[in-house]
Amino acid sequence: MASSTLRMICPNLKCRSVLSVPAAARGKVVRCRQCRQRVQVPVIATPPAKPAPAAADEMVQD
Repeated sequence: MASSTLRMICPNLKCRSVLSVPAAARGKVVRCRQCRQRVQVPVIATPPAKPAPAAADEMVQD
């Protein structure tokens, strides 16, 4: 279940405000309302796919 709002902290060390960003803004650039710094909203990291075992790996060699 994904939330419709993301919470993140402004990367500006002098600001550090909590930003509430819509989930639809993932991958886009938004602006902090306090310090006006541009912030890249992170995208969802997908887990890496497991590589399929090669046919040669499954054969038993005598």
